[in-house]
Amino acid sequence: MDLAAKALRMDRSALYRVLPFALFMAFIAIEEGLRLGMQRQWLVLPDHALHLLYPVKVSSVALLLYLLRSEYLELKWGEMLNLRMASAAVCAGFITFLLWINVQVTLPLVGSPPGFDPTVFPNGELRLFVTATRVAGAVLVVPVMEELFWRSFLMRYMIRPDFQSVPIGAFSWASFLTTTALFGLEHHFFIAGFLAGAIFSIVLYQTRSLALCILSHAVANLALAIYVIKTGNWYFW
Repeated sequence: MDLAAKALRMDRSALYRVLPFALFMAFIAIEEGLRLGMQRQWLVLPDHALHLLYPVKVSSVALLLYLLRSEYLELKWGEMLNLRMASAAVCAGFITFLLWINVQVTLPLVGSPPGFDPTVFPNGELRLFVTATRVAGAVLVVPVMEELFWRSFLMRYMIRPDFQSVPIGAFSWASFLTTTALFGLEHHFFIAGFLAGAIFSIVLYQTRSLALCILSHAVANLALAIYVIKTGNWYFW
């Protein structure tokens, strides 16, 4: 393979792992822009309008992941059948959840998270739909999208730009600390985000399995979803 073809393959491989994350973040930017417009009274929209953007966001990302599924050769779902490692990943996910609800620190300039409160809709099918969509997105879509970006692409890319030549779970202090810090800053509760990023990375280092890392992330998000629905602490969403 000549250098140009190899570079093209690398660029496409990187794009496939960055694009779902970038699409998700683009929707967040649109949401924040709409929220600012409503606060400044540039836009007149009902309070629940932003909640209806989430199903569009998560379904768009899910569709993109599905269309690109054959490109993610590092995703070996059969690794979840290793009961010992899968149990450890589940425990790590639950520990992440416990840390998340007990370490509620935000950046001073960011303030409190807006949250996702489905009770702004009347009790009925629409409320059930947006709640189910939120849970499904958090458990089935976000872990795949984020782990492909953070721990399959970026963590390996920081070790070597030809990231696919780097084995899943390869360690370097620079990649670990940088991805952990950026993962934390991606979230409103940034210290909890740092801790979560570190735990998911440790799962990856110990198991050498992106699928088990996704499992741990999904368990944390599922536990948080159950907690939020039962307690009504919507700001965690």
